Amino acid sequence: MTYGDKRGAALEAVKREGRYRVFADLKRRRGLFPKADVQTGVDSRQITVWCSNDYLGMGQNPKVIAAMHEAIETVGAGSGGTRNISGTTHYHVELEHEIADLHGKEAALLFTSAFVANEAALSTLVQLLPGSIVFSDEKNHASMIAGIRNGRGPKQIFLHNNVADLEAKLQSVPLETPKIIAFESVYSMDGHVSPIAKICDLAKKYNALTYLDEVHAVGLYGPRGGGISERDGVMDRVDVINGTLAKGFGVMGGYIAASRTLCDAVRSYAPGFIFTTSLAPVIAAGALASVRHLKTSNVEREKHQERARTLKRRLMAADLPVISGPSHIVPVLVADPVRCKHLTDILLYQHGIYVQPINYPTVPRGTERLRLTPSPQHTDADMDHLVHSLTELWAKCPIALEETLRQAAE
Repeated sequence: MTYGDKRGAALEAVKREGRYRVFADLKRRRGLFPKADVQTGVDSRQITVWCSNDYLGMGQNPKVIAAMHEAIETVGAGSGGTRNISGTTHYHVELEHEIADLHGKEAALLFTSAFVANEAALSTLVQLLPGSIVFSDEKNHASMIAGIRNGRGPKQIFLHNNVADLEAKLQSVPLETPKIIAFESVYSMDGHVSPIAKICDLAKKYNALTYLDEVHAVGLYGPRGGGISERDGVMDRVDVINGTLAKGFGVMGGYIAASRTLCDAVRSYAPGFIFTTSLAPVIAAGALASVRHLKTSNVEREKHQERARTLKRRLMAADLPVISGPSHIVPVLVADPVRCKHLTDILLYQHGIYVQPINYPTVPRGTERLRLTPSPQHTDADMDHLVHSLTELWAKCPIALEETLRQAAE
């Protein structure tokens, strides 16, 4: 078998399982989010996006767009290098100061994405703490898993959001052993929220650092958008906060916020930071405007939460298998990759609704789903159309509704 044959066989295996991913060719309409045009062959048609991670629609915010226009007119397009070699502009410096202030930390460090931030920071922390053990929630994001793995240190996986299991594992290790507890605030596929305060209690009791991924919470929760830890009043108890500028803040990039010494150590040792061209100044400028706006405006957050509550209530009233949770994530369980893709294709091409099917390895096999992300810009009419379309499809498609409802309730 040739190299090409092997690659082809691997792709065929993915297709047979029904989890081959097809990109939607989208062109968002400025000022009309969540509307977009999708390219279908030589034609295009307007659709409504129901799966964007631009949770608040900040990618369309006039302040953000104006800041980006001003930056590109002032300094041009690219950054010109890594942060160490000409790639640190005043926009980067200001943004790091703003992020540090957002999370009540001494410093922050920008990365090109939150994935890179997690991989670089976690792997570096493990290597800088010889003999350290990472205690990782079993549902942590792939970027955290990559960082822990690349740190090449021992790890223990604790049951999802289970503080009793975490404590049992912490107890099995000598108190003087360096420890890092790595977990998320909002788990993006199920919508679960972690018990941050209880985990911080355990960290103090067992002499552990806490590393919290707030990617699906920054901008969205807390009086100034600092995330679940700010909302719950425990932000000062978390040692390292990882966040993104690409979701709640609507632009691009990732970061960590922590003590000045910790950020400086990651800056000095992490290859993922040292050898990567920095964010374009235009991106940093847009993110800076977004962070500053959401520190003082709660309008977007309040509307977002109302829309999420309303959509969950309406889907449940329609007897659709919503996975109930306390966050803004609205998963609808399908539990089969082929059916999931079939549903989303019909929604897109016949109903003008874009929802990307979520399947393995993003979620475990047998838990395939639609992941709906309502935004402040989704109207009641948008919801009417979505709920009606889903109800119609659930009645027509050969989906074991009782089974999916049972799994959603578990």
